[in-house]
Amino acid sequence: MEKFTTLTGIAAPLPLINVDTDMIIPKQFLKTIKRTGLGRHAFEEMRYDENGNENPDFVLNKPAWRNATILVTGDNFGCGSSREHAPWALLDFGIRCVIAPSFADIFYNNCFKNGILPITLPQEDVDRLMEDAERGANATITIDLESQTITGPDGGTIRFEIDPFRKHCLLNGLDDIGLSMEKADAIEAYEARARQAHPWL
Repeated sequence: MEKFTTLTGIAAPLPLINVDTDMIIPKQFLKTIKRTGLGRHAFEEMRYDENGNENPDFVLNKPAWRNATILVTGDNFGCGSSREHAPWALLDFGIRCVIAPSFADIFYNNCFKNGILPITLPQEDVDRLMEDAERGANATITIDLESQTITGPDGGTIRFEIDPFRKHCLLNGLDDIGLSMEKADAIEAYEARARQAHPWL
């Protein structure tokens, strides 16, 4: 998993509440077990019309936000069914951070496991960042995970909270497998003892 230390990028405003996982990645794209290739289908039903043409009114289709790496959105983001494909699709599109007043629990947890930083902030802070995001490519936002700060295009700073263990994992690029591999020496030592104690197994 790619480390998350600092991120400076364009923030896309998506002022919608209750964006569910089916809106993020529709069910017909859940057949794959690959984490790549889903970005082109992120927000499929909002990004494209019935003929597959881009909807020019959708924020991620507009030139100012086509290369966004941060998403500023509304309450209860990622609700609905449990599908890890949702953060896969966002990450493959290029989104590394989602900022919202609240998240659905399973989506929130899945973000950390896939290298996306979900930041929960009070509504008034989200509103400020939404205003910054609406300025487009001329207004970048910087997120510093170590200092737990968000710096807006005009230099204003907002502090966010994060669980220390999840922060450690993101800073070091550790998913569940990576965490297990940190214990590789202990695992190998245990297996060696087990083979010696129980050679018939």
